[in-house]
Amino acid sequence: MLNPLFMNAPTAMLLIDPTNNHILQANNKAKALFGLNADEATHALAHYQVSAFFPDCLEQLIHFTQQVLIQKEAWTSNLSIKVNKQTIHLEINASQIDENILMSCQNSVESFARYHQAIVESNYQSGLTHWRKNETVFEEIERQNQLLLTAVGDGIYGVDAQGNTTFVNLAAEQIIGWKKEDLIGKNIHQVMHHSHLDGSKYHAHDCPIYAAFNDGEIHSVDNEVFWAKEGTPIPVEYTSTPVTEHGILIGAVVIFRDITERKRIQEKLLNAVEEIDSLKRRLEMENAYLLEELNADFNYHQIIGQSAQVQHMAQQIELVGPTNANVLIIGESGTGKELIARAIHEVSERKARPLIRVNCAAIPADLFESEFFGHVKGAFSGAISDRVGRFELADGATIFLDEVGEIPIQLQGKLLRVLQEQQFERVGESKTRSVDLRVISATNQDLRQLIKENKFREDLYYRLNVFPIQSPALRDRIDDLPLLAKHFIDKVCTRINKPQPKISLAQMHLLEQYSWPGNIRELENIIERQIILAKDQKINFDILTKQNNNIQHTTKTVAPLELMSAIQHKALEKTNIEQALQHCKGKIYGADGAAELLALKPTTLASKIKKYDINRHLHKM
Repeated sequence: MLNPLFMNAPTAMLLIDPTNNHILQANNKAKALFGLNADEATHALAHYQVSAFFPDCLEQLIHFTQQVLIQKEAWTSNLSIKVNKQTIHLEINASQIDENILMSCQNSVESFARYHQAIVESNYQSGLTHWRKNETVFEEIERQNQLLLTAVGDGIYGVDAQGNTTFVNLAAEQIIGWKKEDLIGKNIHQVMHHSHLDGSKYHAHDCPIYAAFNDGEIHSVDNEVFWAKEGTPIPVEYTSTPVTEHGILIGAVVIFRDITERKRIQEKLLNAVEEIDSLKRRLEMENAYLLEELNADFNYHQIIGQSAQVQHMAQQIELVGPTNANVLIIGESGTGKELIARAIHEVSERKARPLIRVNCAAIPADLFESEFFGHVKGAFSGAISDRVGRFELADGATIFLDEVGEIPIQLQGKLLRVLQEQQFERVGESKTRSVDLRVISATNQDLRQLIKENKFREDLYYRLNVFPIQSPALRDRIDDLPLLAKHFIDKVCTRINKPQPKISLAQMHLLEQYSWPGNIRELENIIERQIILAKDQKINFDILTKQNNNIQHTTKTVAPLELMSAIQHKALEKTNIEQALQHCKGKIYGADGAAELLALKPTTLASKIKKYDINRHLHKM
């Protein structure tokens, strides 16, 4: 016999067998609701299939019964039954009893009407304040959307017009770490929206969430933070939607999403874009550098000459070129040290990348570090943008340090680190960058003497001087003069579009008798000058006789000897420079300057003036 309490319960109750799809028991309210015969015996109910009453929502019924069997209990408002061709929407509370399910069913429409009628009557009779109506609305929102609030991955919470929390879904708890019981009834802005990411106070009157229930507009924000329970900021995007009751703004519903992963991907993309921009800038610099090199009009492909000195030098280039060994090229100015460096680079495995050239004699002392290693924007006055240094530009290639003896002693330690560890930092930046490069350096100075004078680091010297190559002076390879003269005549005549003049044996003899203090560079300059002055396609070098006489007149100690020591040669060069400065009244650069008279680069002449400690201002009289 059935329990009379069960049979007379004020709510329709069904006991069903979900496995066999049978109704096992139904109380009086259930029989009335489902249209069953009130006098029907209990054993006769088993002939009814549960699914027959839910033809329009069979799938939802299956999901719901599975949810009950897994969770032991569940609630839904998504099921409806067909009784006498009429659809009735139900609210069902269910729990598992052994292997069966007990379902408590109510007509949704009747339940909603009764509930609100009771609230209205209660408010009318007891004079409850307006905020309780608001609370009722939020409870209804939560109750009617329970399945949605549980299922979605976005955080959802409600606030009333005072900013107090009315409901919180499971996803919100998981994102921010606060439990529902920690938040309900509390001002959620003060709990988790109180500060900006930088720690500054976030005033409630600036909060878009509050704005929603003040202006009635939907407010969307795509980059703010909520503060988790452990005090860490969580980047979020959210939408605050106003909630009204009878046209009155009573609060808002906030839907938010953790965008940590999105920001990580965005940051990764930004870093990738910055890297692409950096590579683009580097490529632009390389292109500009290559254009500059092409305009410099160098001979990249061959070293002109057949003398023993040139052949020995070519053998050394072939030996060291394919290796990664650092090379130090030693020789006077104008002997073609850069051409040797290019030849070494061209036979190396790095030849696909450009040879990066740095003229150390032409860099102001305070700009060496920036020129070598680059700088970041704002590193010093005038640094208006990031700049790639020559060492970074030479990554994977070869860097040529011309006039390496001019590098300031205070920077040589950083250069040594790059050579040892292949690492450096840009000026104004703490990030360490790695490079893979080969160093070829050149000098016209005695680096050993500079070491004795504490002007050059000994450890740096040995690091650079792994494989020394001597660049012979032109006076030591006079046999190559005919070949060099023909090469420069062809080159100059092609460039200035003039017919090629002829050189007589007597004029060639004059070339061979001259001492060539300016070496090959002086030879090229003199040939170009005399081609411009040539008449009847005959080139004349009588000017060299006069220059030789001037040199012999000022260096009497050298006259009896066919050879001179290094000290004598330096004295001769110093005297020659002093006379040139006197003749030009101290002028170095431009037309009629000492550099033009000596057929030297102005930067090279300036380096020599510094080397010999010559005061050019004394020669301005």
